[in-house]
Amino acid sequence: MSVGSDWLRFIGAWLKKPGLIGAVSPSGPALAQLMASGVDLSRNLPVLELGPGTGVVTRALLDRGVPANRLVLVEYHPDFCQLLTERFPGVHVIRGDAYDLAATLPASFAGPFAAVISSLPLMVKPPATRRALVEDALRRTAGGGPLIQFSYAFKAPVPAVPGVFGVTPSPWVFANVPPARVWTYLSA
Repeated sequence: MSVGSDWLRFIGAWLKKPGLIGAVSPSGPALAQLMASGVDLSRNLPVLELGPGTGVVTRALLDRGVPANRLVLVEYHPDFCQLLTERFPGVHVIRGDAYDLAATLPASFAGPFAAVISSLPLMVKPPATRRALVEDALRRTAGGGPLIQFSYAFKAPVPAVPGVFGVTPSPWVFANVPPARVWTYLSA
């Protein structure tokens, strides 16, 4: 992967449609590795990645040991879908709306998943839409989680709902530009 060309792709897509792209640059390797580290490799189930963009987190998941044929990527941007298909042979790339997984995922990829990894720009969505995404993602995992989401915000993109789901933050990843943290959601 070329960091320079990925940055140009990313910023170009962001300039065209800022609401669809959650950042002006791809996630850095330290953030991607932290996100991938939350996947339990002993669960012999697929992993669902939402909003993979240029594939930085996808690469970290593969490097962690998730087999390509167990990765299911949901990406809305058609150029990124093409790039991901070319860059990661064997990975399942689905073009669609991650906020409507019922309509986007074919029955063969509906779950259960070992984990859901999300780089979606949650903070640009209304709180009810964010909460619905968290609840839907957690329902699609075996055992109620995890959903692993990053954010640049100081507070959780979706606060915990007692009795429904909890959320735990990571320390700040200052090696990422801009600094970010990882939020891990689990069903209550």
